[in-house]
Amino acid sequence: MEFFRIRKDIPFMRHALVFNVVSALTFVAAVFFLFHNGLHLSIEFKGGTVMEVKYPHAANLEAIRHTVEGLGYDQPEVTSFGTARDVMLRLPIVQGAQGKDAANASQKVFEALCKADQGSVKRVESVSAKGEQIAKSACVDAAGAETVQLNKVEFVGPQVGDELAQDGLNALVMVVIGVMIYLAVRFEWKYAVAAIIANLHDVVIILGFFAFFQWEFSLTVLAAVLAVLGYSVNESVVIFDRIRENFRKQRKASVHEVIDNAITSTISRTIITHGCTQMMVLSMLLFGGPTLHYFAVALTIGICFGIYSSVFVAAAVAMWLGVKREDLIKPVKEKDETDGAVV
Repeated sequence: MEFFRIRKDIPFMRHALVFNVVSALTFVAAVFFLFHNGLHLSIEFKGGTVMEVKYPHAANLEAIRHTVEGLGYDQPEVTSFGTARDVMLRLPIVQGAQGKDAANASQKVFEALCKADQGSVKRVESVSAKGEQIAKSACVDAAGAETVQLNKVEFVGPQVGDELAQDGLNALVMVVIGVMIYLAVRFEWKYAVAAIIANLHDVVIILGFFAFFQWEFSLTVLAAVLAVLGYSVNESVVIFDRIRENFRKQRKASVHEVIDNAITSTISRTIITHGCTQMMVLSMLLFGGPTLHYFAVALTIGICFGIYSSVFVAAAVAMWLGVKREDLIKPVKEKDETDGAVV
């Protein structure tokens, strides 16, 4: 399916050197910010406590943040989600807190929030749907009505965070190796190298954005980076497939002309695919709330730079590596006219 068809090939490869220089400078800048600023890792990687509380009225986020800071937490993350009454707190591990003190941090925070809302913490026992006795802390006012409700508490220790970071790095490496093997088998090693360079370009650019703006890098963002790897290589495969097809059809065309025609003929498909995907990502960005915000941001950056890298990085690098018709099309053996007969 095509929205439009461009009759005349666009000379992309004529300007490949200029765009490759731009890509190299952008890549170097991203690497610089990664080493200079570093990533703002979330609690899943650094360790800490995640709490979800609910108020009977619209929560005052600034007052909540001030209360938590009074307990010794440096820059706690306090955000609303769902409704104005629902609040999520991300608390880093306090320096010097160990073992049981770190695990019980949520109880201290809940007590402080309850006191700030003119309430007191009491132990309340209830019966679950299965008939089990459940004891929990509740914040009630003088009339006995519950004011601050603690819905969820998750604690991630530093060791667990280190394991998650290592597992995430292993997943990233495995994806890169798998993609490289797939492309080397389907096409040829030059295309595999070109696609991996383009994919790593996309990944480093995404990480560079997060390092420069100090956006939170969480497990959901890591999932977005892995998704971008697969999404970007799909665009490269489409272009490489068209290059192989053109090598069969355009026998007298140069390598530059073959690549330019392959990219030009797939522009309509690229706009349809990436446009539809970006519409879905944009809906997550606008309506997904804080939980999906940076996930959608990472996907948006990956989609935009994925288009760029597939055209001006993957195809250009393949051209610089000296790809030629013989790399993809096996020469046809001439049939022996004597049919093997010996006179």
